[in-house]
Amino acid sequence: MPARFYETDVKSGLKDKRKLSAFLDALVAKHLKKVKKVALNYIFCTDEYLLEMNQQFLKHNTLTDIITFDLSDSAAELTGEIYVSVDRVKENAGKFAVSYNDELHRVIFHGALHLCGFKDKKEEDIKKMRANENKCLAEYKKALL
Repeated sequence: MPARFYETDVKSGLKDKRKLSAFLDALVAKHLKKVKKVALNYIFCTDEYLLEMNQQFLKHNTLTDIITFDLSDSAAELTGEIYVSVDRVKENAGKFAVSYNDELHRVIFHGALHLCGFKDKKEEDIKKMRANENKCLAEYKKALL
């Protein structure tokens, strides 16, 4: 099943959703060979919405750009909900001097990579995550040409 993209009180501006969905399926297949069924739901929302989720589910009282939930029932399937704050993406794009579109896709790939088992708490893990995000972004841009 392809990735699905939803918007809650925001406009993400996401384009080429079918191509992105196919890229995400290939990304999961590359990292999780045993997974036969993939269902990813991306929900684009506001800072306020995501802060409330962060407080309720993770007991964190901080703004974040993404929260990822693995809802899989078995090793043969990957079911995930990925919540993305469009407000954070916009602010971080300015902060890191990158385009909004690039930052949006980086965060989208970040969520999928989390579901594939990549972590980002330790310095070494953060480096691996960033390298994989950058690789995904470059490969996806090339695929759009």
